[in-house]
Parts: sequence; C-alpha cells; structure tokens
Amino acid sequence: MTASSLVDWLSETGMRLGRDRNPLVTLSYAQSLDGSIALRRGEPLALSGTESMRLTHQLRAAHDAILVGIGTIETDNPQLTVRLVEGPSPTPVILDSHLKTSPQARIFQNTKKPILACLEEEAHSEKADALARVGATLLPVEPDIAGNISLQHLLPALTHHGISSVMVEGGARVIGAFLNQKLVDRVMLTIVPFFVGGLKAIETPMSDSLELRNSSYLSAGRDVVILGETDR
Repeated sequence: MTASSLVDWLSETGMRLGRDRNPLVTLSYAQSLDGSIALRRGEPLALSGTESMRLTHQLRAAHDAILVGIGTIETDNPQLTVRLVEGPSPTPVILDSHLKTSPQARIFQNTKKPILACLEEEAHSEKADALARVGATLLPVEPDIAGNISLQHLLPALTHHGISSVMVEGGARVIGAFLNQKLVDRVMLTIVPFFVGGLKAIETPMSDSLELRNSSYLSAGRDVVILGETDR
C-alpha cells in the first residue's frame, strides 16, 4: 500500500464497516518499538516523523470528529486541526467528565468548536456556562459502572449530532477503554523505530484479545504504519 491509497482504504472500509446507529470508529496513535506513547503520564512526547504525521492529518480530514481525553487537552493543549494536508478539520470531541477544560485552551481557536462530553451532573454548572460562552457544545452522558462517561451511550449520542465517523487519538486510558469495550472498527497504528521505556498505550491486560483483519503495512519515511480492521 502507498500513501496515496490511504483514502481508498478509508473509503472501502467505510462502506464495509459503516453502521447505522453508531459512528464508525478509527483508532490512531503512534508508539515506540516497546509500545510506549509517552515517557510518563502527563509528559508529551513527539513520536511520529514528518511523513507519518502527514498521514495522520489525512486521516483527520476523512473523519467527522476527532476524540481525545481531558488528559491530552491538559498535557498537549492541541489544536486537533488538519494542517499538513488539504482537507476539512474534524469536530473535536473531548471526554471531560468534570469539565476541566480551560476556556483559554487552544481547542477553542478552531473553526469547529468542540463537543465536551461530561457527566450529567456537570452539564448545568458554572463551568458549563463558562465553556458554552466560548463556543463549546455540552453533551451530558450517563456514567458507566465505574462512574466514568459511558462510551456505549456516547457513540449513539454523537450520531444525533450528525457525526458518522470518529477518529480516536488518545491518550492511554481512552485507547484502552475503546479497545477493551470492543468499540474500534479500524486501526491506523504508527510504529517509530526507537525504544522509550515509558507509558504504554495499553496499561492493563485486555479481557479478550483483539485481532486485526485485512491488515496492510505502509512505509512512511522512517516509520511503519499498520492499517487494519478489528475482529469485533
């Protein structure tokens, strides 16, 4: 597979995996040879090379929304926009149970303002009002049994907001939650050629293994990119 065929892969898998009730979920992140995505929690680490980062932005442009956890917002203060290729930026979706996102975060500089998924008791707080004033859409979601945002309830709620495809970028807890709950339809995993010995993308053992089907491998400069569909 070449870089130019990434769009074809997205189109083909989209038609094959597309769902009526929930958005199509693509998991994408970069890791070192030993599976690390950061040195330690709360400390960002740039991993992807220029070529693979361009593919990541191409992937962003092909999705309606891009989803990260509040930890990524607090640590990286990202824009979550498409900048390295031509194409529209996705709508940011932030898992922010207790509305810790700062109204000054760079995410509010986007043309498409973020959707902040929070627990229901936070949706009518002073913090919610402050975030709404700078453009956030507050999306109250029921908790799961652990008291966190229920991803099972979040995905159909995003459908009601007109979102049919979501790119999940992280961090580690978000990646682990989507994989453990078998909510991932396809994967674009970037592997960079060095060791880190830091925070792993999957921190705890999975209840069941998840195998990629119809996988392809793409060289992107120094990095290797794995594309595939899950067997869920």
